[in-house]
Amino acid sequence: MSKIKITCDSTCDLTPELYEKYDVEVIGLCVSLGDKLYRDGYDIKAEDVFAYVAESGSLPKTSAISVGEYEQVFRKYTEEGYQVVHINLSSGLSSCYQNACIAAKEVGGVYPVDSLNLSSGSGHLVIEAKKMAEQGMEAEAIAEKLCVMREKLDVSFVLQTLEYLRKGGRCSALTALGANLLQLRPEIEVKDGKMGVGNKYRGKMDKSITDYVKGRLEGRKDLVLDRIFVTHSGVPAEIVADVIALVKQLQPFAEVIETKAGCTISSHCGPNCLGVLFFKK
Repeated sequence: MSKIKITCDSTCDLTPELYEKYDVEVIGLCVSLGDKLYRDGYDIKAEDVFAYVAESGSLPKTSAISVGEYEQVFRKYTEEGYQVVHINLSSGLSSCYQNACIAAKEVGGVYPVDSLNLSSGSGHLVIEAKKMAEQGMEAEAIAEKLCVMREKLDVSFVLQTLEYLRKGGRCSALTALGANLLQLRPEIEVKDGKMGVGNKYRGKMDKSITDYVKGRLEGRKDLVLDRIFVTHSGVPAEIVADVIALVKQLQPFAEVIETKAGCTISSHCGPNCLGVLFFKK
């Protein structure tokens, strides 16, 4: 049986405890606040991003992991006799996957996987990859299986502000103003590796989040009930606790895991965003 190492981008948004539990190396994307460069997941927090935007009025700049950075990490493991399965942020949202593929071809023995997803949607694949490795599957077979499993991910989140999308050129100032005046909270869904608008919820943060969670989970019979992530960008603890209780009331998931969005994801969704992410049958 081959030795297999699982690696991933910092955009997978798992907790430090989960990365340690599953022995996963995380490669951080770069986040620039003005002329200062940081590494997502290592020396900057989402709260730093929100403070910067509030003070400067500008979004931070995020940049993909370079071919050289990937190659350095991959070689570290292949030179120790490992094969590497690497889970990437969707190729529709970043050039990380393309860069990982170039590095993998140069190094050999490395299998990048385009998650077609983001945040803990990709994180689900990280955990599944490790479990398959522990079961004795070869790296290439794990990568192929993940490409099947990614099609079953149900990933969405509800925004509390459109200002970050407006600043990033993803929606107009008029749309953002109208949503704010009407207290509309749009649901963003990830499909085919890209983000699109789903339902729109109205009301204050707690109501819109509750309505969103019910809309995603209530009465459904097509869910894989092993695990669900409740992932957010700094939602107040009492609201998160209410969401977790509601999830448990609506569906009997074996695990309900809270994670926080990292700086790269938070730079696009803004504060107080929340999503429930799980597999469908």
